[in-house]
Amino acid sequence: MPQRSTKTTKESQQALSVFLCVLVFAAGCKTVIDRQNVTPRVLRDVPARNLAYRLSPDVSPPSSEIDDFDKFAAVANDFSTKRKDEILLRTVVSPDGRRVLALYGTADEPRPTFRIDLYNSDGQFLRNLIPPELSCVFPETVMWSPDGNFINFIAHRRVLPSPSPTPLDVPEPEPGASPAPSPSIGPLFPSVASFSTEQIYICNRDGYDLKPLTSREGLIYFYFVWAPDGHAMAALACKEDEWNARERQFKLPAGRPRLIAPDGSERLLDDALTDALPVWSPDASKIATSFETDVAIYDASAKTPTQARLPLGDQLLTASVAYDQKTTVRKATDNSNANANQTASSAPSVPASFNPIVRLDWRRPETLYFQTAYVRLMPNETINTFQRWHVLNISAQAAVLK
Repeated sequence: MPQRSTKTTKESQQALSVFLCVLVFAAGCKTVIDRQNVTPRVLRDVPARNLAYRLSPDVSPPSSEIDDFDKFAAVANDFSTKRKDEILLRTVVSPDGRRVLALYGTADEPRPTFRIDLYNSDGQFLRNLIPPELSCVFPETVMWSPDGNFINFIAHRRVLPSPSPTPLDVPEPEPGASPAPSPSIGPLFPSVASFSTEQIYICNRDGYDLKPLTSREGLIYFYFVWAPDGHAMAALACKEDEWNARERQFKLPAGRPRLIAPDGSERLLDDALTDALPVWSPDASKIATSFETDVAIYDASAKTPTQARLPLGDQLLTASVAYDQKTTVRKATDNSNANANQTASSAPSVPASFNPIVRLDWRRPETLYFQTAYVRLMPNETINTFQRWHVLNISAQAAVLK
């Protein structure tokens, strides 16, 4: 019996050892499984610095979005019948379709400034939005917040024409004549801060509680766009001298990208100037813009945000050489001897189709389109040539096994 007991004890110890080995192995497997589960399942969970990309040059452009610059019919009819002295520039419909913003110019409002009125969807005038001390600019930036609760626009302090140095000759009314009609009295507006440079303003959906969202005198805010979920907006702003310098060079305006919260707090994303308007990822987790031939991507809502700079210059240059070879019709030269005398060491010129990134389009998390082109804003025309679309296929970087 004791011998059997000893044998039984040994068997038990062996069984226990096997059991412990199984537990250790299972624990190891569980650790591996847990690590696999930590891997982000969607791109919104991948920090910008951990993104991988693959460039596909010269692709078909993304599908065109609906042009929202068409004028809302009921509001356009009100202007054509009752407000013939004012020019309707654009209408912006609220997300729920029940309200409409009317952007219009008046005789006493110098171009390119404008005013904004609020209408309902039946074309009924509701109220003026803009107090007399403000002038609105950049009509393409006027928008509703994604939830339709806020209205945003860019404005600066209104510059009124200087009064005439001499009184105007006003004829005396004839005895018994009816008095001349007096100008209509505008609505009463509460006092609102104004600035000499362009700032972003915000008010509620009824046009009340108007206030500046930004208040940095000396900076020109010329573009902003809401995140798809409405948690913040991406914007561009520059100094006055930077704006003027770009204007003298006939270039697109360029600003420093920044993130602006609904309470007006700002986070500067980059200290370099860009003329490519920032775009949001569809999941509102990231913002993209560009600097020359680099694409920059920034985390928007992370507690410890990261950023990534994707250098595409060499790949775009190679693609431009191939593009020119396919599309350029080379003319035969009359003097073949002149060509023969050229040395083989002569440096090739930069392809005419090799240009900076001017536009981005991000509609799917894993697909970021961008356009390269040569753009100049001449006094009488806009030059926009060599427009080529490319696409970045974005994914998470492969994890390094240790």
